[in-house]
Amino acid sequence: MNTAAPAASQSTKPTQWQIDPAHSAAHFSVRHLMISNVRGEFTKLSGSATLDPVNPAKSTVQVTIEAASVNTREPQRDEHLRSADFFDVANHPTLTFRSERVEALGPENFKLTGDLTIRGVTRQVTFEVEGPTAPVKDPWGNTRAGVTASTKINRKDFGVAFNALTETGGLVVGEEVKITIEAELIQQKPAA
Repeated sequence: MNTAAPAASQSTKPTQWQIDPAHSAAHFSVRHLMISNVRGEFTKLSGSATLDPVNPAKSTVQVTIEAASVNTREPQRDEHLRSADFFDVANHPTLTFRSERVEALGPENFKLTGDLTIRGVTRQVTFEVEGPTAPVKDPWGNTRAGVTASTKINRKDFGVAFNALTETGGLVVGEEVKITIEAELIQQKPAA
């Protein structure tokens, strides 16, 4: 969503982009026993974006994440996260985000506000976005760019309320979750 004046070779028309799932992931971190952070990721995501270089506020983004693709490098924990205690993937197989507004903060910094749905519960969240990077051509002739989007949520706001207490009364799993989406985008060729 670079708002700088486009070079002569760049279009000033909105462009369509798809997330490259092979080079993208949604990462998260949450406090464990209130002493350290546990990190994980969702490895399967898809989505699209319409980027308007002239009026970034008209840009749109949508992302779909497969909840069962959660990976914390601990198989037993991952199975628990897939259960009804957490993501309940049997009843809620995806997490989704759909943008409602984009606010430019600088040439490659934006606020992206929209609806995040987890476990069937939808709340409005705002992501801080860096990028997109300057487009590059890959060896196969595709135009690519990258973005990083970050936010924090309270998991209980989305019905992810399972917890246990330590013997001193502390929480086993923190309520604040930091989310970062690293996405590589492929520009779609205009329809002929």
